[in-house]
Amino acid sequence: MKIIIKPKAFKWYKEELDLKQGDFVRFFARYGGCSNVQKGFSLGINKEAPLSPGVQTVIDGITFFIEEGDMWYFDQHNLIVDFDEQWGEPVFLYE
Repeated sequence: MKIIIKPKAFKWYKEELDLKQGDFVRFFARYGGCSNVQKGFSLGINKEAPLSPGVQTVIDGITFFIEEGDMWYFDQHNLIVDFDEQWGEPVFLYE
């Protein structure tokens, strides 16, 4: 499994979360909402350091990660974080 952050989505996160080199962004499963991979759950984000990362990617010194305990949510799909121009926010895709 991989995390792929598209450039426009990275720019959005960097600006909205005031991210700097050395910062961490966690993607995690949360109860409620909907997704294409797990019914009744959706993807959340938080700015926090990892405890036990299952997968991560680093862009310009900023680490995006998923904890080992949340890997089930992705059902072995790659997480692609793209940017929706119409809504002006990131969108999560699974492949």
